[in-house]
Amino acid sequence: MSLVGEERENELAQLSTMEIDAILAALPHRYPFLMIDRIIDIDGDESAVGIKNVTFNEPQFQGHFPGEPIFPGVLIIEGMAQTAGAIVINLENRAGGKHIVYLLTIDNVKFRKPAKPGDKLEYHIKKIHRRKTVGRYEAKAIVDGVVYAEAEIGAMIVKAES
Repeated sequence: MSLVGEERENELAQLSTMEIDAILAALPHRYPFLMIDRIIDIDGDESAVGIKNVTFNEPQFQGHFPGEPIFPGVLIIEGMAQTAGAIVINLENRAGGKHIVYLLTIDNVKFRKPAKPGDKLEYHIKKIHRRKTVGRYEAKAIVDGVVYAEAEIGAMIVKAES
């Protein structure tokens, strides 16, 4: 194995998970709009699994819907985008500088089943392609092996102003 390949392997081993402190360092989102609790199985910016533990104590359940709480689909999409953004920004920031990611597109969205309090949403993210600062990611929200939602997410990475 070449030195470059060995360095990449060591880097990926170090990035196998992102706990909440690393997520907060990578993303500008804060409560109540941070939609991921942890990221596991990170492979650089190629793929990862974001974890969102849906609890009844979240503010959206006061109105969505009383008596039949359902985690809003738009927040599932946001969780997918945040997971993709966090792994990309973490990798970019490790290379130097401070970066931020902006959502560009959401395509081919399908909601298959509603998420409810008590569900552990897994946001499975896989890079489709990336050219310079624009990337496209396949995303699936999965609970207990069942796909609840899926989408393609487009994002732009920009250098943050100091």
